[in-house]
This record gives sequence, structure tokens and C-alpha cells, in this order.
Amino acid sequence: MAPPRKHETDAILDAARGLVLAEGPRAASVAAIAKASGAPVGTLYHRFGNRDGVVTAVWLRALERFQARAIAASGSDPVEVAVQMALAALDFAQDCNEDARLLLAIRPGDLRDAEPDPEFAATLAAMNAPLVERVAELAHKLFGRGDARSLDAVTRAVVDLPYAVVRRHAHDDAMPPWVRADVAASVRALLTAHPR
Repeated sequence: MAPPRKHETDAILDAARGLVLAEGPRAASVAAIAKASGAPVGTLYHRFGNRDGVVTAVWLRALERFQARAIAASGSDPVEVAVQMALAALDFAQDCNEDARLLLAIRPGDLRDAEPDPEFAATLAAMNAPLVERVAELAHKLFGRGDARSLDAVTRAVVDLPYAVVRRHAHDDAMPPWVRADVAASVRALLTAHPR
């Protein structure tokens, strides 16, 4: 049996995320991450390969945490599933505020020092695929088709609307108490107004 890790991966990623949010992506050097996390530089290189590996892991962890909530939305009424998906973004921003702020503020390409990485692009596409499939599934259930306009209507309701709300309130201590009800009503209105 392998000995337990002295420096937990989440603690390292949390430290790197803190540096990126406080001072920008370039502040998250291997030396700075090692200092902030208490993990030796060698541990970072061994576990993540290089600086790009650490900051990419930070960003992908945040994305995975968000997507797990959005994909968990379920039910028999597609409008209510869409509402749950939109509200999942608000819940994520409230419960995982630093991860939400990271996803809002930093594009993946801005994190990395190196040229675009085809492996990262493939990982990102694979991670996004279930969400894209869910949007297409909702379009078919709601409108009986998956044309561009129907996909856009669902995307507007479950992605664009909650993204704008989360962006507006990302630095607030808490979302205003009326936001959840307003977002839910807005999603229902957007989807029921779409031509069927």
C-alpha cells in the first residue's frame, strides 16, 4: 500500500487558484504555488509536470464541479429540468464562489504559458460533450427538433441567462434572495415563448 500523500492535491490546487484570482494567471508560478501551498517544488513537477499542468488542473477541476451540478438536473418535465440546470449555476456560484469566479474571469488559453495543447482541447471537448448533449436532448423534448434556433433557445435559458446573473453577483457576499425565483421564472418564460 502506498503511503498517504503529505501534500493533498486539492490544497495545492486551492493555493494556485488563490494566486490566479488575487494576482492573475502569471502570478501562479511553480515557486509561488509551492510557497502558497507548502508543497515542495519537486512535488508540483512530479504531480503536474509543469506550471501549465497545475493551472490547467485548477481550471478543469472548477469546470468539473460546475458541470456535475448542471448534469445532475433531472425530471420528467423538460422545462423544469432546464430550470434546475439554470439554478445549478447559481448554486455553484454560491457554494463554490472561487471556482465560479475562476471560470468567469479566466479563459483556459489565458492560464497557460505554452502554445495551445491539443490534449487539453480534447479533454475540454470531452468534458463539455455531456452538457452539449443535454441541451440537444432538452431541445428535442421541448420543441420536437434540434435545429439551430431551438438549440439556441435552450442554451440561452440554461447557459447564457444564469451566466449573466452569476457574473453580476460573483463578488457579492450572497445572491439576493429573489434571484433564484426570478431566474426560474425567466427560464420558463424563455422556453414557453419559443415557437414550437
